[in-house]
Amino acid sequence: MTPNLYYDNHFNIDAVKILPGEYYATARPILIVTVVGSCVAACIRDRVSGIGGMTHFTLPIHDSYEEFGNGQANHGNSAMELLINQLLAMGAQREHLEAKIFGGCDLLQSPESIHAGRRNCDFLRSYLELEKIPVLADDLLGHYPRKIYFFPGQGKVLVKKLLRQHNATILQREQEYIDRLRNAGAAVCDV
Repeated sequence: MTPNLYYDNHFNIDAVKILPGEYYATARPILIVTVVGSCVAACIRDRVSGIGGMTHFTLPIHDSYEEFGNGQANHGNSAMELLINQLLAMGAQREHLEAKIFGGCDLLQSPESIHAGRRNCDFLRSYLELEKIPVLADDLLGHYPRKIYFFPGQGKVLVKKLLRQHNATILQREQEYIDRLRNAGAAVCDV
């Protein structure tokens, strides 16, 4: 994954945009941005060191671990492991990790994606509970996509609900991503 780095003029800070199946971890002051529909984003940070990151995944669970070797964060189980392992490798301490979680709206309407948002949210909550990572804030489910702005060093997250969609970019991006996974032989219905 090559990060999409840019300078955010509104917040006057370096920023990185992540897409479905990506994650980003950092120890420096930077803004991490994504847009989620039925996907979910987990913002995780070490509350002491400020090391933090975000992952954005579309589907909850993949039944094999082939993704780990190629650094893909396509499914929740691999996405969360990759992000947490990267944070720990950068010096974060597991006992200091905390999370804020977002997304899971009912945006997609294909048969494979019925309740995809709810499945993603249920997986994410269960995973964080199992890993004993407290969830400090969430904005999950509903009918609207969200744009997420995460400032890992501060632990601050801003959420903008996208109430009006004049184009289908979010829906198209999520559907294309699911289609790519399906064409690669990934399981796209995990209930």
